Amino acid sequence: MTKSICGVDCRKCELSNTCNGCDETKGHPFGSECLVALCLKEGKDALYKFKKNLIAAFNALNIQDMEEVTELNALKGSFINIEYSLPKGQLVKFWDDNKIYFGNQLSKKDSDRYYGIIADEKYLMVSEYSVYDSDAEIVVFKRWV
Repeated sequence: MTKSICGVDCRKCELSNTCNGCDETKGHPFGSECLVALCLKEGKDALYKFKKNLIAAFNALNIQDMEEVTELNALKGSFINIEYSLPKGQLVKFWDDNKIYFGNQLSKKDSDRYYGIIADEKYLMVSEYSVYDSDAEIVVFKRWV
């Protein structure tokens, strides 16, 4: 395996030892769906349009201290799937560790905290957290399509 269906050079990927390959798994390299592969099944224009619409959806939230979203990266769920504490104290995770999502980390203006943005084909989430994902709080979790 030397190249994924999205153009990533698999030889340079830190996950290549655990990845089962895009072509070989028909877009499920870690056992769950890859959002990039899902979009690319409809063509490169579909991927571009999906990301453009998703960026617009994040920016339309008008979160006061969040930088403008200009780029989204393909991210494995296990990298972004942090625990959140619910009102009754339960700890929950919202994402599939083995799915590939679109997201990014943005600095919170005038703060040492960050905004994490993540989305799949149905839902988007904005969370705020400190270094090392501590004190994570959900800012927005909603259906976006």
